[in-house]
Amino acid sequence: MNQNAADLYQELEKGFERLGAELPGPMSGFNRLHNKAVETKALDKKTKELMALAIGIAVHCEGCIAYHTHDAAAAGATWEELMETIGVAVMMGGGPAAVYAVKALNAAQAFCPENRSELPKAG
Repeated sequence: MNQNAADLYQELEKGFERLGAELPGPMSGFNRLHNKAVETKALDKKTKELMALAIGIAVHCEGCIAYHTHDAAAAGATWEELMETIGVAVMMGGGPAAVYAVKALNAAQAFCPENRSELPKAG
C-alpha cells in the first residue's frame, strides 16, 4: 500500500462524506446498497466483509482493501481468517469506482476551486 491503511480508511470516510454532500442521490443509493449487501441473512457480516476484501485484493483496489479489512476485523475476523482470505484472493487474481470517485472529487477541487472551495480538503 502506498499509504497507511488506517490513514487511507479515514481519508475515505471523509471523502465519502464529501461525496454524499455533492452527490446525495448516488451516494445514498450506494450506501443503502452497501448496508443491504452486508446485513446478516444466510451469511454473516464478517463473511461478507471477507468476501469484499478478497475482491478488493483481486481488483487491486487499495481503498477497498483498507475499508474491508477494517470492517472485517470490526465484525470479528481473526488473523487466520484474514490470511486465508488473502490466499483465496491471490488464487483468483465494481465498488472500486466509489473509491476512485473520491480521487476525482479531489481533482475537481484542485482544477476548479471556485466551484466548491467551501468543501474541506482531504488530508
